[in-house]
Amino acid sequence: MQRYAKITEKNPREIVLLRGQGCRYRRCTFCDYYEDASPDAEENLRINRQALAQVTGEYGVLEAINSGSFTELDPATVDCLEATCRKRGIHTLHLECHWLYRREIPAMRQRFQTVGVTLRIKQGVETFDPVYREQVMKKGIRETDPAKIAEGFDECCLLLGLPGQTTESMRTDIETGLAHFDRVCVNLMTENGAPLQPDAAVRACFLRDVEPFYRDNPRVDILRENTDFGVGGEEHE
Repeated sequence: MQRYAKITEKNPREIVLLRGQGCRYRRCTFCDYYEDASPDAEENLRINRQALAQVTGEYGVLEAINSGSFTELDPATVDCLEATCRKRGIHTLHLECHWLYRREIPAMRQRFQTVGVTLRIKQGVETFDPVYREQVMKKGIRETDPAKIAEGFDECCLLLGLPGQTTESMRTDIETGLAHFDRVCVNLMTENGAPLQPDAAVRACFLRDVEPFYRDNPRVDILRENTDFGVGGEEHE
């Protein structure tokens, strides 16, 4: 699996896909990312060290994702991540975290701030429609006010291309995200092994009527495939 890549457009940065013990929530009806996980902390650390060893510090910005929350990384991996930031001159580190673990963010910010690294924390909101998010997607965000959902976070992910979504609802989600977060990452739903699957007509609607309005927005990343950042797919020689 490809675990290191460079993002050269819109907020250039290096990105690593780390492996943790797995998402503790595991109730989202659209997600099977928790399969990239293992209870073997030593093997995870070996994999993560290999990924982090490729970081050059070229942009001074690193994004570390792990198919879950940073809280699910073993302590030795977090130590290695911190050491990599210090060694490679990383000044900004992007991490991801589920809303349920928001209270663990301040301590992580403080830890990296002491070594001169600013954290940017991304939350998978998926949609700001609370009924769809909780009754259909089973996301587990016990809050309806977008401003309160955003508290403690810097960026958000949205998941579009699902049954029942419309041009209006998808645009509303993106605009709401831009109003409350510094950056928005739009993920266009692709087929996987989870119960909730993409709707081809809604995907086409997004590509035709929504994406053109945000394609050049420097605050919006759009992933047509979940491997568009360069990690997660097959490793190339």
